[in-house]
Amino acid sequence: MRLRLPAERPTEPPTGYKIARPVLSQDGTRAGFTGVSLGSALPYGVLDDASCVYGRRHRAPARLCDCGFHCVHDRAAAEALLCAAEHRAAVLLEVSVLGSYIRFERGFRYARQRVRTATVGPCACGVTAAALAADDEWGRPGWRGLAPACAGCVRGRTSVSLAGFARLAGEGLRVLAGGAGTAAPNTGLTADGEPGVPELVAEAALLQARLDWFQTQLARLGNRGAGGAEYD
Repeated sequence: MRLRLPAERPTEPPTGYKIARPVLSQDGTRAGFTGVSLGSALPYGVLDDASCVYGRRHRAPARLCDCGFHCVHDRAAAEALLCAAEHRAAVLLEVSVLGSYIRFERGFRYARQRVRTATVGPCACGVTAAALAADDEWGRPGWRGLAPACAGCVRGRTSVSLAGFARLAGEGLRVLAGGAGTAAPNTGLTADGEPGVPELVAEAALLQARLDWFQTQLARLGNRGAGGAEYD
């Protein structure tokens, strides 16, 4: 006799929490996320379907496989994962669990999800992040790995503002700047989805930081030209 688990029919999609690494496509036109463990090789969008990471043809989530999206019920449990050194550049996602799912004691394994909110932690220097900048430590073919960065630490790296990442990701994603585990209440976007004053200030700070970095590089090149060859 085959044991069948009880079927749930919720009136609205369950909510879950997870951590992920933000990514930007090589041409800078798309934004998404990758998992931090099993699904790290497969970038996904804000609204996306899960597939088997082992290349099997069954639908996720299969009972005899560990494929599918994963999340936990409790926000604090997801935030605790950010304490690990290898996960400190990850962001906290609030997701809607869509499609078929398997419920576990601590969370869900499921077929389809919508990322509603992404909370970005502080820059490595401790200042509240103003952007997501290219992280030279990791990436995926065709995708740049991103990490939280303040205006002063962006310098000449490829970067996108928080609201800019939300616009590229699409599907109504909200991106919040968090600090010390607390999300900032202002998304930087107006009610119609256009940049507001905080977002424009952040954009201006990023542009100024890049300009300062380029001026420094130009000054170094000018000094080399004036004084002959220079060896470091």
